[in-house]
Amino acid sequence: MPSALPDGEVPPADGSLPESVQDGAQQRHFGLYVHIPFCSVRCGYCDFNTYTASELGGGASQREYAGTASKELDLAAAVLARAGLPERAVTSVFFGGGTPTLLPAADLIALLQQAETQWGLAPGAEITVEANPDSVTPESLAELARGGVTRVSFGMQSAVPEVLRVLDRTHAPERVPEAVRWARDAGLRISLDLIYGTPGESMDQWRRSLDAAIECQPDHLSAYALIVEAGTRLAAQVRRGEIADIDDDDHADKYLMAEEVLSAAGLSWYEVSNWANTPDDACQHNLAYWRGDDWWGIGPGAHSHIGGVRWWNVKHPRAYAQRLAEQLSPAAGRENLSDATRQLEQVMLGVRLAGGLAISSLSTQSRSRIPGLIARELIEPKAVFQRRLVLTLQGRLLADAVVRELLDQ
Repeated sequence: MPSALPDGEVPPADGSLPESVQDGAQQRHFGLYVHIPFCSVRCGYCDFNTYTASELGGGASQREYAGTASKELDLAAAVLARAGLPERAVTSVFFGGGTPTLLPAADLIALLQQAETQWGLAPGAEITVEANPDSVTPESLAELARGGVTRVSFGMQSAVPEVLRVLDRTHAPERVPEAVRWARDAGLRISLDLIYGTPGESMDQWRRSLDAAIECQPDHLSAYALIVEAGTRLAAQVRRGEIADIDDDDHADKYLMAEEVLSAAGLSWYEVSNWANTPDDACQHNLAYWRGDDWWGIGPGAHSHIGGVRWWNVKHPRAYAQRLAEQLSPAAGRENLSDATRQLEQVMLGVRLAGGLAISSLSTQSRSRIPGLIARELIEPKAVFQRRLVLTLQGRLLADAVVRELLDQ
């Protein structure tokens, strides 16, 4: 089963937001995340809120889903207007999942056009669609591009068949460069996602995946360490001893290899797990998350953040559709972030960026830890003189430990 939603206060039935969300809104970007909760096969490592059934009924089927999500877009426009927020064009839209490309391209385009009608799209707005390599065709990618999509993010994960089998991925490795070529022909920018540290994956196999990804000449690449999430099929296999558990030292070695290979190919890190050819190729939508901007999450289980108020939707597609059919907010819970929580999250997320964190944003006690972090070669000394806290390569391996030290009061 997908992971549980967090606890929180009961949100208003109509989704209303407090007037406080107006503070500083003009300085924050506004983005949309649209969750498509359908997959053809559920991968054994995945704990995302996804479902394999093509017909769930009650407005939750793949056929009906775009119409249901459209109702939440209408709700979002009404809630934001009632809250007195200034008019802001959408700077990024991210269709994630799940596998968004299991829906017809026309459905995704219709939702994008509705968002453009309601808020407008900022000049150069980034419009991303996630896709499995075996869920697209030249025609579907061309249709997405014509409809305004600017970027496609392919879940490559590995170029090694044995590793893909452990991850329960359905595509063949040779499909990735083919799908990339189709996307490039359609005029789309390309991002590839890789996973390292799969049980049984050798260093040579990881190098093969990196080399295969580079051969595709992506504009952007993400490389994530495999995490064994509780409740997944992979977690059960590890618990039964059918496959080995993950190894932190193996993860570190593979991260170092990724940095070496990707930087040699001209890709620069801009966040601990993300590399891009140029600053313009960095994922602007994810940067908005990491910088604490505003976004509305459409779909079951989707999370939103507007001006220090965060909320999350009911998880099941049927419950989500039912709430919207009754003209109610689909939010299951929400929280008003305190100044202390916002500060904590700013440190947690800002430290992971290549641009680092302004030292002025740290407490006096946190600043006192900086000499020790320099001595252990976890942060860049030159950046400190520029009043920024920037991780070294060793610091990127131990990013969570750096955050803990800075926040340990």
